[in-house]
Amino acid sequence: MGVAKRGRIKRLLLGLAIFLMVVIWAGPILVVMISSFKPESIIRRESLVLIFRPSAEHYHFIFTKWPFWQFLVNSVVVSSLSTVISVTVGSLAAYSMARFNTGGPRYSFWVLSTRMAPPAVLVIPFFIMFSKLRLVNTWWVLIFVYLTFNLSFVIWTMRSFFEEIPEAIEEAAMIDGCTRLLAFRHVVLPLVSSGLAATMMFTLIFSWNEFIFALVLSAFRKTLPLALGDFVTGYAINWGPLFAAGTFVMIPAIIFTLIMQRRLIRGLTLGAVV
Repeated sequence: MGVAKRGRIKRLLLGLAIFLMVVIWAGPILVVMISSFKPESIIRRESLVLIFRPSAEHYHFIFTKWPFWQFLVNSVVVSSLSTVISVTVGSLAAYSMARFNTGGPRYSFWVLSTRMAPPAVLVIPFFIMFSKLRLVNTWWVLIFVYLTFNLSFVIWTMRSFFEEIPEAIEEAAMIDGCTRLLAFRHVVLPLVSSGLAATMMFTLIFSWNEFIFALVLSAFRKTLPLALGDFVTGYAINWGPLFAAGTFVMIPAIIFTLIMQRRLIRGLTLGAVV
């Protein structure tokens, strides 16, 4: 077998493997989106129906007979505020740890340890604490909780990006008249913008998709993922509205990922050893 033929076979196998990975990953998403346009009678059939007349009845239901916009506003406010605060504070803390070794290695490990505990262990202490502060069933309880988990992730992720930037670049900027803060803002941040975008995306997705804290701490001010449980009762599952609402839960993360795709790839590979 010639070298060229072996190369074609390898490329074919690689392409097939990538295709299978895409199908496995995107298959459930496509099933949810396509099924959201199926009439209820077709959804409940045991056999798979691929050819059908699309219907918008499920979207009409969630927009007119279900408080979709209220749940959407709750999700947008909580996820956006927690993401902005955690990325802003976490980036400053990560820069301080990368440049000045703030707190030393013990502090770094403590920051990481706050991410180690599973949410199920902390949800009851959080509920007791925020009940005494009368913050349960508000936006702020979820913002504070998501900030707690996201902050450690942002610090550890952004710290590695800042450590990749040579200090000589900042020193040159300060020689030219910049303060440390101006050098951080105008020199360092543009250099780590790809890593910052990747960190922000993962932080936003965690806040947007989170379920257990929203269920326990904010059951009366539901976010959109938690509100999907309204369609699952002890008597039946309303598949049509569930698929339609589930599509809207996935769309923001997909759109944000597509917009930030180039920066995401650069951010995930920044500092990699080739």
